[in-house]
Amino acid sequence: MTDTLAQTAPPDLTSLRQQVDAALTGFLHAKAEDPPGVEVLHLTDTLRTLLFGGKRLRSVLCLYGWHAGGASGEPTAVVRAAASLELFQAFALVHDDVMDNSDLRRGTPSAHRALATAYTTDGGPQERAQAYGLGAAVLLGDLALVWSSELLHTAGLDPGQLARVLPLVHAMRNEVMYGQLLDLRSTGRLSGDVDTALHVIRYKTAKYTVERPLHIGAALAGAAPSVLDACTAFGIPLGEAFQLRDDLLGVFGDPARTGKPVLDDLREGKATVLMALAVQRATPAQSGTLHRLVGRSDLTGEQAAEIREVLEATGARQAVEEMISARYDAARTALDRAPFPAAAALGLRRLAEAATARQR
Repeated sequence: MTDTLAQTAPPDLTSLRQQVDAALTGFLHAKAEDPPGVEVLHLTDTLRTLLFGGKRLRSVLCLYGWHAGGASGEPTAVVRAAASLELFQAFALVHDDVMDNSDLRRGTPSAHRALATAYTTDGGPQERAQAYGLGAAVLLGDLALVWSSELLHTAGLDPGQLARVLPLVHAMRNEVMYGQLLDLRSTGRLSGDVDTALHVIRYKTAKYTVERPLHIGAALAGAAPSVLDACTAFGIPLGEAFQLRDDLLGVFGDPARTGKPVLDDLREGKATVLMALAVQRATPAQSGTLHRLVGRSDLTGEQAAEIREVLEATGARQAVEEMISARYDAARTALDRAPFPAAAALGLRRLAEAATARQR
């Protein structure tokens, strides 16, 4: 993409994703060329399957941040740096699925399930398959984390870029670990504490998924502090809206489109804003239904339907829709005031629309 084009038209999403895909493919191909053993090939294959089912949201936002910060020069190193975020996301997803004991990720078996199946296919005893799958998935997540750092440090960034980006990357990693821990601590505790639920999504999603990728991209462009502040003003409400939409899809979504069962969050007792609002507003009978069913590992489809009825009847679902709209409006207002090139602002506006209205 030429500098002239970047100034007159928003960055093309398909093109950005293709550039990131090419960077990841090249990196993984090099890793598969000389692995220490066939076992690592199993991990690499599982990682590749996970990587190439994603939306590339974080890497694309990083590249949008680069454009928002006044992108200039040849983009290869910046694309590779953005692609490193996808490897970090793979690490987070693999470990998240282990913690949540999830069977599916993006419509295919989660990493620990796929690795357990591969173990028995290769002749491993069935009674050890689950333990092997969990252990191998932890190692796969660790490997993705290490490779994320390797790809960033070998991306071809100049010393100034690396010096500006590393503190942001370190902050992002610390924040998402904190958010994951908060999520882990609150899961299974049915509560009407909306503030805590919002705190979780700010750290687990809003900062990690939107704000920090934008910051990293803008820093790669050498952007002024005012640009990074504008990234925060836009990114936090958009990230919260994105997670609120995800919470709705986790209960009311179509599994054929989301690639995730609609029973998982209810079985785990995820402490979402949606559930907290329902607990706050529930009648004694509705509260009894929630306390009886939410968090049951053997929850049936019929019982899940009872929970959904409460979420609808209390107005919790509609309230979350209104929260999404309010945060989307806040993100758009911030974008209108941001010192971004017009083309970058237009691209971010379109991305915000897609992220908040999505059905998967």
